[in-house]
Amino acid sequence: MIFDNKFIQQRIEKVEILRSVGINPYANQSKRNATIEKFLNVNSDVINKENKRDEKRRYTLSGRIKLFRIMGKASFIQIEDESNVLQVYVARDNIGEEFYNETFKKNIETGDIVEVSGYPFITGQGELSLHADNLTLLTKAISPLPEKFHGITDKETRYRKRYLDLIMNAHIRKTFKIRSKVISLTRRFFEDKGFLEVETPMLHPIAGGANAKPFVTHHNALGVDKYLRIAPELYLKRLIVGGFEAVFEINRNFRNEGMDATHNPEFTSIEFYWAYKTYKDLIEITKEYFRYLFDHLDLPTSIPYGDMEVDFNKFSEVPLIESLYTIGDVPEEIVNDKDKILAFLKEKNIQVKNNLSLGQLQGELFDEFVEDKLINPTFITEYPVDISPLARRNDINPEVTERFELFIAGREIANAFSELNDPVDQYNRFKTQVESKESGDDEAHAMDLDFVEALSYGMAPTAGQGIGIDRLVMLLTNEHSIRDVLLFPAMKPIHIEDLSAN
Repeated sequence: MIFDNKFIQQRIEKVEILRSVGINPYANQSKRNATIEKFLNVNSDVINKENKRDEKRRYTLSGRIKLFRIMGKASFIQIEDESNVLQVYVARDNIGEEFYNETFKKNIETGDIVEVSGYPFITGQGELSLHADNLTLLTKAISPLPEKFHGITDKETRYRKRYLDLIMNAHIRKTFKIRSKVISLTRRFFEDKGFLEVETPMLHPIAGGANAKPFVTHHNALGVDKYLRIAPELYLKRLIVGGFEAVFEINRNFRNEGMDATHNPEFTSIEFYWAYKTYKDLIEITKEYFRYLFDHLDLPTSIPYGDMEVDFNKFSEVPLIESLYTIGDVPEEIVNDKDKILAFLKEKNIQVKNNLSLGQLQGELFDEFVEDKLINPTFITEYPVDISPLARRNDINPEVTERFELFIAGREIANAFSELNDPVDQYNRFKTQVESKESGDDEAHAMDLDFVEALSYGMAPTAGQGIGIDRLVMLLTNEHSIRDVLLFPAMKPIHIEDLSAN
């Protein structure tokens, strides 16, 4: 059981001792009138005062005790709130001898959340601190914190117990504040551009919007299976059919696939659709979006990512087929020949299915030889039709689509295209996808007759794009695992007994 740990038992005993002397270890009233950050900013001038203190300034602050140093008749504690860390001087003569000796020294400890009142002063070491004349216990922590100077080094523990990770590692909180700000700025950017934020279903009757394996659930009242959405695309395009001309949605998508440094089964993205625009217009708004983020996050336009330097002044565009030989060093004479590609891949000991189409094989070449070489922001354009079932064919070369994927630091960040609005072409491409599914491709797109019918009423020329928020935040915070930018990433299950023992 979780409470069997001897150290937790000792703290539970202290909870009962506190209650026996009339102290509520889980108080519900707080009189805090400032954050620690505000206290530090407002009182920075105290160092210039003659006696290095200002007893006329009164503050009540709250926070978790992170450090406890008892020195006889006086002690120093370090408390932390969301904004910062502060040293607090607690003396017997200021808070009362009995409370100091019997309660403070014996039954209050690191991890507890307290409220302190007093005035600002400068210690002999020159540190702005709070001279406390009152201390109130707000919350007794019965689980002891990890040792401060080593914190939590085990990543599994950090991910499973994110609350503990946030307590011990202030820089982790900074990462998630940046994530929150990115989402807020993204919403503001598109609203300012005249886009309407909408909400579409999370439960879909057909797993559609992307080629991926879905999560399946059952709707009891309707008596049918439903799919957690892979992407909101087909619903957002129905709204364009209905007459909205610029819509976006920021929300979760779900894909029942493997997990690695850049994949989590649920992830956040923004998808937006823009009538009377093409994928070329999306390239320009994407550049503008990044400039907007960098300006409002106060980031330089050249940022480190691992041992790479990513320069956001150097956007480029390269057609996919061209990238195979100009960037991936694939022999140019093989890139449009299925048999030669298969022979080349076999020579390189890369296993693929022999029944893949030419476009699928070109996609394999790109994944193997090009993607990880794209460091500065690169729009890879003109994808083969058979790996782009929802994108519009190029008018000049109908074998490719008006599509791009944006790659930065060797990873895909965004996917966009001029939308297919020919209902007959869409129906035939869905049929091809269904044939692929029947041949064993469980990620192929299902037939969506309702969407085809929607297109039959006429959808204006439209461009649409999805941007992965998780990977974007990874890039901006120099994190290399998606689990470091997700508050609660997916984890393999463990027995509750093992969890409580850690």
